[in-house]
Amino acid sequence: MRVCLASTSPARLALLRQSGIEPLCLAPGVDEDAVAAAEAERQGRVLAPDEVVLLLGRAKAADVARRIRDDLPDFDGVVIGGDSMFELDGEVHGKPYLPERATARWHAMRGRTGVLHSGHSVIRVRPGAPDVEAHAVAEASVTFAADVDDAEIAAYVATGEPLLVAGAFTVDSLGGAFIERVDGDPSTVVGMSLSTIRHLTGRLGIRWTDLWNAVSPAS
Repeated sequence: MRVCLASTSPARLALLRQSGIEPLCLAPGVDEDAVAAAEAERQGRVLAPDEVVLLLGRAKAADVARRIRDDLPDFDGVVIGGDSMFELDGEVHGKPYLPERATARWHAMRGRTGVLHSGHSVIRVRPGAPDVEAHAVAEASVTFAADVDDAEIAAYVATGEPLLVAGAFTVDSLGGAFIERVDGDPSTVVGMSLSTIRHLTGRLGIRWTDLWNAVSPAS
């Protein structure tokens, strides 16, 4: 069965590869800010973090699924989409992009615990049948070391790694040493919860092991 990841995130791609899945990767054409703002206006209220990540994860998967219908009519498999946001003291943090923002966030996060919200959407796409979708949100609490000093923060930010990840940190690369505890599925913090994706594919009648397309049987 084919798998398409509606993302070009290296972390999400690495997660799937480590799980025995070599996906097709397509970048979704979704204006995240516009989609979230339109939904908030429609509902007349501020959306909670879990609502935003689920909204965007579903939008990304749906966008790629539509393109696959047009460009790959024989595609038989699933499209996986996701989005993540980090919440600290009720404030939501996406990608900082700028070094000064990443530095300020790390000064605020050290010694603290925040929550990583990750929205997931899995769409079953196959020829001659309508798309079927399952979705869910996963959350994981992240506790940062209190003794991370200013020099370590500056050195970490200088690598550029925290600029393009939600919350300005990673757990599976350079930032991992500054994290003391993760409560929840650790892969949620990396980019998406593998256990959640497994449950969603199961709801669509697909065994997780059926997605293993890069696993060689033991000789």
